[in-house]
Amino acid sequence: MFVLKFSKKLLLLIVVATTFLGVSALAVYAEDIIYYTKSGDTLFKLSTRFNVPVNTIKQANNLRSDILNLNQRLYVPGAPGFWNYTVRPGDTFYLIGQRFGVSVGDMQVANNYWSAIYPGQIIVIPPAARTPAPVPPPASAPGGQVYTVRSGDTLYLISQRFGVTIGNLRSANNLWTDNLMIGQQLVIPAAPQKPKPPTGSISIRDDEVDLLARLVTAESAGEPYEGQVAVAASILNRMRSPNYPHSVREIIYQVVDGRYYQFSPVLDGRINQPATATAFRAVQDALAGWDPSGGAIGFYNPQKTTNRWVASQPVTTVIGNHVFFRE
Repeated sequence: MFVLKFSKKLLLLIVVATTFLGVSALAVYAEDIIYYTKSGDTLFKLSTRFNVPVNTIKQANNLRSDILNLNQRLYVPGAPGFWNYTVRPGDTFYLIGQRFGVSVGDMQVANNYWSAIYPGQIIVIPPAARTPAPVPPPASAPGGQVYTVRSGDTLYLISQRFGVTIGNLRSANNLWTDNLMIGQQLVIPAAPQKPKPPTGSISIRDDEVDLLARLVTAESAGEPYEGQVAVAASILNRMRSPNYPHSVREIIYQVVDGRYYQFSPVLDGRINQPATATAFRAVQDALAGWDPSGGAIGFYNPQKTTNRWVASQPVTTVIGNHVFFRE
């Protein structure tokens, strides 16, 4: 019979009753973790990922070879800064990351898992990433103001918020890329337009949540979870834009010039198929403010589209089979 020998470092289970985001959590805060192997895992990769010697993992689990089975339960002793968390109803990688100060990407890498999580699943929480040191602002901001970058910000969203162009933002801050860091300070140049209200979380009616989830299902079923969130976020970005209708229903069912459907599932009827549970979670993450699309207002599959206009628009990111773009 296989018996795990737990290290003395393993702390007792702690029931953490937290009201953050309205979800309770059951977690093991310890340097000793339980991990379930995924496709592609090897002892060497686990050793590198958790900073624990291969032999230590083998001895802790009575392994006589380096061969691992899929979904094999392993005890990893002395993994510094890592701990286990049991997923509860309503949890997503994004919400858990917000709660414990770790990024979605870091959690996905730690777990070698890029799909939607489910209640009862035991995942690994990596050490909280250190917030990058704030970048000093330019010496002065004549005619403008200084803005501190927050989580979820992109140059596009900031430009929309304050009514300035991305080009002017880059010039005012000597930026050569679109990459931003939390805590970074930017000069917002003066603009004649009135600043737009901040973007972030948004509320829509329950029937529109269902409609948006059905669109996400029709457009991105089989895509990475991050890509499904990005599809939902791009619709919400259209709601914030003055160039599009201001409700989910009007955006999804919009027909330009009486013949150009904005979304093919409306044309072929796939929009009427039930939404998946994963799509609903993706919509909730987008409503909570997660925007993996980088402020996109649309997306397309380059293997399927023949529309020259969308292919000519500035690309914000590529996730799975979808290219996301802004105008």
